[in-house]
Amino acid sequence: MPEVPGWIDWEMWDGAIALKGMTIDRPARSAHPSYPDIIYPIDYGYVNDSISVDGEELDVFVGSASNGLVAAIFTSDIRKGDQECKLIYNCSPEEIYLVNGFINYDTSLMNGRLLLRRPMKALWTL
Repeated sequence: MPEVPGWIDWEMWDGAIALKGMTIDRPARSAHPSYPDIIYPIDYGYVNDSISVDGEELDVFVGSASNGLVAAIFTSDIRKGDQECKLIYNCSPEEIYLVNGFINYDTSLMNGRLLLRRPMKALWTL
């Protein structure tokens, strides 16, 4: 499991999303293209014109709220043998829990550590 860093440049990624936008290539309730038994619980895609550690665009889960960048989850994919960061954007507290559960559903395949931008209690009051 990757060690969670103590910070993310939240403002930089907010700016990148505002400037470049996002592409949703796996809408909520769609199946993973390589693993059809894996169903995405919320929209999933990437930040346009970005690069992640795997050489692809930076992944992002997008929810139904309007609260911006609220969290990130640092994942270890056992099948691919890689580690990366996935952003969590416009998500309610329930959707943040849903993403965390989705990533950690079967830790023999993938696991992740959640890093919140603000305390969860604050998100419940927004």
